Amino acid sequence: MKISVLGCGRWGSFIAWYLANRGNEVWSWGPEEDYSYQILKTTGRNEYVELDRKITLSCDLQASVERAETIVISISSQGLRGFMQRIMRYDVSQKTFVLCMKGIEVETGKRLSEVLVESGVSPDRIAVWVGPGHIQSFVQGVPNCMVIDSANDALKHDLVERFKSDLIRFYYGNDLIGTEIGAAAKNVMGIAAGVLDVVCVPLKGPLMSRGAREVSRLIKAMGGNELSAYGLAHLGDYETTLFSPYSHNRQYGESLAKGQRFQKLAEGVATSGAMKLLGEKYGVDLPITKAVYEVCYGEGDDCERCKEAIGKLFTRSTKFEMYE
Repeated sequence: MKISVLGCGRWGSFIAWYLANRGNEVWSWGPEEDYSYQILKTTGRNEYVELDRKITLSCDLQASVERAETIVISISSQGLRGFMQRIMRYDVSQKTFVLCMKGIEVETGKRLSEVLVESGVSPDRIAVWVGPGHIQSFVQGVPNCMVIDSANDALKHDLVERFKSDLIRFYYGNDLIGTEIGAAAKNVMGIAAGVLDVVCVPLKGPLMSRGAREVSRLIKAMGGNELSAYGLAHLGDYETTLFSPYSHNRQYGESLAKGQRFQKLAEGVATSGAMKLLGEKYGVDLPITKAVYEVCYGEGDDCERCKEAIGKLFTRSTKFEMYE
């Protein structure tokens, strides 16, 4: 299969490496001025993977799009709509899109597959690939489980058969709303976990339980299956996000609670704003999400703001554990 992976950062470079090793003809695209592209072009590797000789590195977006049967996108979620405006200049009517990114558009609350549909891509040609796993572990041969979901059953079955290996065991997703919301929301919980690593470590257990329940309420209100919150896309990704030293979102929360600045991308920051918007739209109580939003966007001392956010959660009125 001819595949072009658009985005050659941390996750995109791994996806290109993985799919090339699955026997696909892979191009890895990045903007010529981008640091991730330049480091691969100059050294043939980055801090995560070595650029396999079977992979063609390119900064030509048109050529990368037009030669591909399947287009994998791995960029910052908030830049997707603008990026799709560039891609839709070319004929993509017969191409499959796979989103390997986790987020919700902050201005609109739209899921990323919805952004593609609104950009002009047929829903039957869109899939999402999410779930647990860090590149640092994968490249050492440590296996994990992930999920591919789509509104098109035939497409997700075909992609799973083509992409599965001893390194990644794939499952078929059966709730696109829950898969996308769950995958994005786990980054918000990752920030909360980082704060707790500094302020109150024992609360990470309750965070896992209450966080998944919070997300399940939102998924249900949006028309998805609330049980999806307990699947690979969300709860299944908690170990990778809430406890791993590699998690950008957890590191962001830890840095915030220490009054430090974390310079790398943490998708959970924007996602907390998008989820807050969705909670208000659907009338869903999202206390942990609101707390994360407050510590990310509030004013004043970062350390004190983190402590206050946890305190507010503990002074909320008593509720039944599985309240709606």
